[in-house]
Amino acid sequence: MINKAFFENAKEVAESKGISVQDVYDNFAKGLVNSFKKIYGHSSCKVDINPEKNEILLYGVYQVVDELPTEEELDEEVENETEEEQIAKITLAEAKAIKASAKVGDIITKQENIKNLSRTAIGAVKSVYTQGMRTRQREIAYEHFKELENEMVIAEVTNITDKYITLNLGYNVVTVLPVSEKLANDNFEIGDSIRVYIKKVEQTSKDPKVSVSRSDRNLVTRLMENYIPEIKSGIIEIKGIARDPGDRSKIALFSNDPQVDAIGSCVGTGGERIKKIVDALGGEKVDLYKWDENPEELIKNSLQPASVTTVLEVNVKDKTSKVVVPDEQLSLAIGKSGQNVRLAVQSCGWKIDIMPTSEAYEKGLLKLFNIDNE
Repeated sequence: MINKAFFENAKEVAESKGISVQDVYDNFAKGLVNSFKKIYGHSSCKVDINPEKNEILLYGVYQVVDELPTEEELDEEVENETEEEQIAKITLAEAKAIKASAKVGDIITKQENIKNLSRTAIGAVKSVYTQGMRTRQREIAYEHFKELENEMVIAEVTNITDKYITLNLGYNVVTVLPVSEKLANDNFEIGDSIRVYIKKVEQTSKDPKVSVSRSDRNLVTRLMENYIPEIKSGIIEIKGIARDPGDRSKIALFSNDPQVDAIGSCVGTGGERIKKIVDALGGEKVDLYKWDENPEELIKNSLQPASVTTVLEVNVKDKTSKVVVPDEQLSLAIGKSGQNVRLAVQSCGWKIDIMPTSEAYEKGLLKLFNIDNE
C-alpha cells in the first residue's frame, strides 16, 4: 500500500510527541501484526515500511509442509517456541497457488492488501498503535528524567494550593513541589519558571514519578555550577556546603589555580554572579569562605563574617576545636539561634566550641598559649 500522507504525518507526530520517526513506524507495524493475528489467529507475518517509496507492505509468512500438523503437534510447538518463532503451516497445494515453484520445507510469503482490512482489524491497528505510542513516550520521558536525577531543571508553575505547587517539567510530565520542599520566601504565580532539584525518578505504569525540591542543599550547588563557569570547569571546587533553606547557606570554596580568586570569581563583578544565585533562591543569603588545608585557618574562615582571636586545642583525630573570639564578636560568631556556628560546623566538618576572649583569659588559656588580649 502506498500512503504518502502516513509518512508525512509520521514526522509531525514524532516531533509533537518527542519521539523518533522510527518509533512511529515500529508502533504502526505492531498494530498491523496485531490486526493480522485477529484475522488469521496467528502472528506469523512481517511488515515492511519503506519511507523512500511511501510504501507499507504486510505479508503472511508460511512454512510449506506435506500435511498440516494436528492440534497436539500445534500445542507442542506453541509450548516450545515463542510467538515470534512460530511460523504458520501451509500445504504444498496451497503454497503452489501462491508460488508455483514452492516445495516442502520452503518459507514463503503472501502479500495482504491492507486496504481490505475490516473495520475491526483497522480498530485493532489504531488501538495497538496508540497504546504503543503512549508507552514509548513514557519510556523516553523516564529515560530523560532518570539522566537528570540529582540535577537542576527549570519547571513551569501550573497550579498553586496550600499544600503543594504543581509543576510542568516537559515531556508531558507533571509533578508537585510539596510545601515542605519549598522555601519560605518563595512567592510564585501561575506561569512562573522556577528552578528545582530532582531528588528521585521512579518508573510507574503511567508517567514517571519525579520528586523535586527547592530546599535540598544540592540545589545551591547546581546553581553555583550554572552561574559560575570556574566551578563548572573544576577550576574552583565546592569543598563544603551547609544550608538553612530559604534563610542562609554557607559554602567553602577552593581554587585549583593560584591565579584565580575563588571568592571573587563567585561573587562576580559588582556582585553580579552571587546576586543571580540569591535571586534564584528567593533572597536566601549565601556566605562564601575560603577552604584551607590548615585546620586553624579553615575554622577561622568558616566563622566569617565574625573575626577570630585564635583557634585552640585542635584535635585532628576527633576533628574538634576551641575557638576564641573578641567579646563583641561573640554573638556574630554564634549567630541567631546558633545559625552561624552550626553552618560553619556543617560546612567545614569540624566541631567548634566558641568562647569570648574575656573567658579565655579567666581560664588562663590565652596566657597558656602566649597570646595577648586583642
